[in-house]
Amino acid sequence: MKQITLISLIAVLILGCSTKENNQEGTAENSYVQEETSLKELPINTLSSEEIAEGWELLFDGSSSDKWRGYNKESFPESGWYIKDGILAVEYSGTEEAGGAGDIITIEKFENFEFSVDFLVTKEGNSGILYRVIEKEDTPIWHNAPEFQLIDDQTYIDQGEYDMNKHLTGDNYDLHSSIVKPSNPVGEWNTARLMINNNRVEHWLNGQKTVEYELESKEWKDLVKEGKFSEYSEYGMTREAHIGLQDHGHLIMFRNIKIRRL
Repeated sequence: MKQITLISLIAVLILGCSTKENNQEGTAENSYVQEETSLKELPINTLSSEEIAEGWELLFDGSSSDKWRGYNKESFPESGWYIKDGILAVEYSGTEEAGGAGDIITIEKFENFEFSVDFLVTKEGNSGILYRVIEKEDTPIWHNAPEFQLIDDQTYIDQGEYDMNKHLTGDNYDLHSSIVKPSNPVGEWNTARLMINNNRVEHWLNGQKTVEYELESKEWKDLVKEGKFSEYSEYGMTREAHIGLQDHGHLIMFRNIKIRRL
């Protein structure tokens, strides 16, 4: 009888320890889920405590354009670009790359950084994130700066009017084609991430790396020389420069625009 009682006691202790470990694991797992949930539920155009600790800064707070101005202009465009419901958007104008309102750029200049933005492309939409932007009068922004392409991939592919190689979302416009195609359908939000550190460039789209290359390398210079930017000697060569958002005549929306200096 005593032997049975002892065995039962040992079994209870083992079971109790096992249950405690499982509960601890469950607690850790649940805390992780709660953290992920809290991040997903974070209001748009705000930073989490983790992001603040990592050095992230907002470039758009949902209501003000004070960190941006027009390309080759002293102030933010008076029309064409607008802010509504926490979203920064450019109106449809049908003017294609000429842009009805004009491109916008950050007031500050950056050299080594990680940049992130949510964007939503509309039907036939076309735009881009420009980096290493220098300003030159009477020269379109994309003549001077590499571009993280943002576009309605499927519509342009279906139309078949253009060679879309190196011209799809996530590409380094006209120079490097994405190694994966993780773009969400038109009307859905996507997240673009751009990283530049000591000339090493990475494009990320919806959590997947699409392009990686090195600015000013021989390979990059050869690509520039062989392409449409060959006549622009300053293309991509200014290390500390503005970041731009392109007005390509189509409605496109932006939110959660932020940057972390490296």
